[in-house]
Amino acid sequence: MQVKSDKNSDSIRMLLFSLAVTCILFLAEIIGGILSNSLALLSDAGHVLTDGFALALSLIAVIISRRPTDWRATFGYQRIGILAALINGASLIIISFFIAVEAYQRVQSPPDIDVGLMLIVATGGLLGNLFMAWLLHGEHNDLNVRSAWLHVVGDTLSSVGVIAAGIIIYYTGWGVIDPIISAAVCIMILISGIRVVKDALWIFLDLTPAGFHPEEIAAQISDIPGITDIHDVHVWAISHGVPAFSAHVRINDQKISEADSVRHEIEHRLEHIGINHTVIQLECADCGANGLYCEQKGANGNISPRHCH
Repeated sequence: MQVKSDKNSDSIRMLLFSLAVTCILFLAEIIGGILSNSLALLSDAGHVLTDGFALALSLIAVIISRRPTDWRATFGYQRIGILAALINGASLIIISFFIAVEAYQRVQSPPDIDVGLMLIVATGGLLGNLFMAWLLHGEHNDLNVRSAWLHVVGDTLSSVGVIAAGIIIYYTGWGVIDPIISAAVCIMILISGIRVVKDALWIFLDLTPAGFHPEEIAAQISDIPGITDIHDVHVWAISHGVPAFSAHVRINDQKISEADSVRHEIEHRLEHIGINHTVIQLECADCGANGLYCEQKGANGNISPRHCH
């Protein structure tokens, strides 16, 4: 518990510091973009704004997730971080839409751009983003912090694009490259946003975490001596990197002490593949389920299988 607490404290410090750097970069790029009339720089500033939003959300989520488990949240408050990641991912998708619209308009009518100012501000932004990306690079076990890191990485790439656009405009005078670079930045932002939203929704929908397959897990458990059947299997994630497993396990009629050794062996095998949260119901008679996955009775009384994948 102390290790987890220390890790959260480190995350809070890094997020606070990154948030401060982001605020400085945003102000510099928004002023520089307006003065230089560069859409690429303004789009980068927009992405920096979402970085700040993402970092602030991540910071709040990390603080809330430190709260101990109670009667309101028997699984703890870890999914607050997943909610923050979902919002961060959605914000990436939304801002990419606005950048795309503005880029299209500027392709039709490229404006005059102050390339010198554009390059100075973009270079400062690149250095700041590289520093933040390095600061947050080791926290990817937390989807919440990872979503904030993706914001920063995306903005780092867009800063590179802005600098490239400035250099091209300086030597060729081809102003249309500015909105073209903005469109490329837009695509990168969109891809990052979709990826984060997908990962967050995967957890909220209790789908099977990547790398786990219920049938393979059941097969690994079924060869334990004394087990005759495994059914009603569920594999889901309580939070990012926190997989959980539950199942009904039919065993031979035996003493409680003997049955407990079977449970311990199941938990040992699950821990070996990375699952530490388990709910195992031992049975010595048929509970009515007839398949690996559970069955639910619908409103019309019909029974339909619910597959966990």
